[in-house]
Amino acid sequence: MEAAPVFEEFDPPGDCDCAGCRHWRRVLPHSRTGRAGAHPAARRALIVATAAASALGAGGVVAVPAAAHADHRPGVPATDVPDTPQGPRAPLHGAAGLPAMPPAGTPLAGITRTEIIERAQTWVTAKVPYSMTSYWSDGYRQDCSGYVSMAWKLPTNEWTGSLGTFADRITKEELQPGDILLFHNAADPQTGSHVVIFGGWTDGTHTSYLAYEQTPPHTRKQSTPYAYWSDSAKYLPYRYKGVTATTAATGTREPAPAPGAAPAPASHGVAGYPGRAMFRPGAENPYVTRLGRQLVKKGFGTHYTTGPGPRWGEADRRGVEAFQRAQGWRGGAADGYPGPETWRRLFS
Repeated sequence: MEAAPVFEEFDPPGDCDCAGCRHWRRVLPHSRTGRAGAHPAARRALIVATAAASALGAGGVVAVPAAAHADHRPGVPATDVPDTPQGPRAPLHGAAGLPAMPPAGTPLAGITRTEIIERAQTWVTAKVPYSMTSYWSDGYRQDCSGYVSMAWKLPTNEWTGSLGTFADRITKEELQPGDILLFHNAADPQTGSHVVIFGGWTDGTHTSYLAYEQTPPHTRKQSTPYAYWSDSAKYLPYRYKGVTATTAATGTREPAPAPGAAPAPASHGVAGYPGRAMFRPGAENPYVTRLGRQLVKKGFGTHYTTGPGPRWGEADRRGVEAFQRAQGWRGGAADGYPGPETWRRLFS
């Protein structure tokens, strides 16, 4: 009986994100030949076909079904670990090639919370596809840590094992939009490690928040249970060291009104409240901006697609309504227009 041919062993491709390839990349040694790898499922199919051909003889014909990649993680994750492998620390990628890493000790660029969220939103709007080997047009790697590197405007593509060095540990109660929730699995970074951007609380009990994250199949933002869908206790809150209350381009501070604005009167005995006329359709003033930024800070800014203010809009009204309902108010007391008591509680 003729001996069955011996097939070469193939490495799983580094850019395949299916469950099989992730498994074989962990358990198989790396190729020393530099050959392009075949999919593990295809390799197993060849082995099955070879064994079957040997059993049936040279004239036998065996039909082998084509191997299919595993489906992406569903839109609302409920798996044990995030399916988010990531690349290593690396320079930004541009059209001209790979620029050099910045010198050690380079100071961090200052950035406001509004800028962080606005940058994060650009990938959500573009639905940037998830990839641990591809780079978006802005030079950042299209995985979870590359996404945070982009939002924080870091000079390099970081990974979950290095992002913490650019930030300070904070508590859950200190979380504000632009901070992150980080889980780095040092024992096996490919399994479980993940990071998301905190976009603000979505309820008054602080059990749910708006998460901006890069995850298969593309960037998204959605209400997420604190701290995450899985491995919740392992996610730690961090704040970027470069966060500033001052916008470098204009010198304005957040969330104060624009420079030159007149001080708000103490309407209805509430300090700083400018009156309901400032929050009507068509109104445009610095108090709308101040209100919107406070809604974001308090976790009720989920309706904004861009930074709040200065023109009053439906996103402002819906944010105020959500805050009012969180106070237990209903009917006309939760109409979405800030009265003096709404203002007092919001800024207390």
